[in-house]
Amino acid sequence: MIGKRVNVTVDRPMGSRHPNHPDIVYPVNYGYVIGIIAPDGEEQDAYILGVDKPVQEFVGVVIAIIHRLNDCEDKWVVAPEGVIFSEREIFDAVHFQEQYFESEIIM
Repeated sequence: MIGKRVNVTVDRPMGSRHPNHPDIVYPVNYGYVIGIIAPDGEEQDAYILGVDKPVQEFVGVVIAIIHRLNDCEDKWVVAPEGVIFSEREIFDAVHFQEQYFESEIIM
């Protein structure tokens, strides 16, 4: 999937709160890829990096996969085409939510 162009529908825009945990505020846009079903039976979730404002939809490239070792689903990291983030930058950007899981970043 890395390098694939995808369309992300954003259901948790930057600045919004997690629906079940209102203490978690999304510092990045977060959504799902329609038509790709993840192991949890829902559409594939994706973090969007490299966009500094809330959006409803985003077309970008999968630059990394966050593989959760203690959960059934992975999260994709999507960025504008040509934009590169280091593993550390990705980790820092998604730590707000990924801190609750044991995971590794695949690039």
